[in-house]
Amino acid sequence: MGFRLRAGRGTNLALLVLLAGALVTGALAFAIGGAWAFWALAAHGAVGLALVLLAPWKSVISARGVRRARPGTPASVLLGVLVVVTVLSGIAHAVGLWTSGLAMQVHVGAALVSIPLAIWHVVARPVRPRPSDLSRRSLLRAGAVVGGGVVAFGAIEGLVRATGLPGSDRRATGSYERGSFDPAAMPVTQWLDDQPPEIHPDHWSLVVRTPNGTSTLSYDELAGFSDRVRATVDCTGGWFATQDWTGVRLNRLLEADDAVRSFVVVSATGYGRRFPIADAASMLVATRAGGRELSAGHGFPARLVAPGRRGFWWVKWIERIETSQTPWWWQSPFPLT
Repeated sequence: MGFRLRAGRGTNLALLVLLAGALVTGALAFAIGGAWAFWALAAHGAVGLALVLLAPWKSVISARGVRRARPGTPASVLLGVLVVVTVLSGIAHAVGLWTSGLAMQVHVGAALVSIPLAIWHVVARPVRPRPSDLSRRSLLRAGAVVGGGVVAFGAIEGLVRATGLPGSDRRATGSYERGSFDPAAMPVTQWLDDQPPEIHPDHWSLVVRTPNGTSTLSYDELAGFSDRVRATVDCTGGWFATQDWTGVRLNRLLEADDAVRSFVVVSATGYGRRFPIADAASMLVATRAGGRELSAGHGFPARLVAPGRRGFWWVKWIERIETSQTPWWWQSPFPLT
């Protein structure tokens, strides 16, 4: 059989490549908020299912390793368990059997914990590439595995839509609707260790720094603006909500010269993100959602509305905005805290 796989180094090498691919496509799916997110999500799902297809061969290798009781076997077993948890939680969330935020926390958490174990596994038990790995037969085998993952992803997507499972209502990013046009029903989430502060409007002001100087707006001054935009916040926790946001467009606040390349939006908690200056016209500093004042959990007294970007770009509890000559991409792709 031309496509018969042997439970050996070829399997381990394929698993290593697929694990790397799963991490890269997962990060892309996590970062992209627009329609292109589906293709990153599809690639991530296909790679994950390709891992499942290799499970029978890997189980043979794992059984041999356990019988030999080599040093490091418990760590290898733990790595295998984490990969299984990552794949199963991802599938459960995708089809709609587990749609809570905990599902994505388990999925992403297990994947992140598995990274140092995977690195250790590669260092301790290296699979050295050989010229034969690029032979026609090897490439056909690799294509069969990847193609199998693509077919499996398509089959699951078709089954989900045909049966009307909750997964059929997912957004392109894989997120589920929660609280659209009802801000009170929208989940309250924040990035990692960020905590919602209690801010009194009389003791708060928004500081805006541009090449022309520094200006300060009180809450009442900011709330006097009535620019509106309908936009969808899409959280990496696996939910999205569309709201009618009211506030002031950022290009009203930022006076930029040709040297300005980006602007930074900073929260009262110290959390911040950098954006290209060209995006200022499409963004809003919001003080209200659905015609009502923001709640503390949703960013009171002011939050950023960044259409087309994932939720971690929507900075809450804004206290400072400043322009910069630094390019917007000169920052961590994901906030570190």
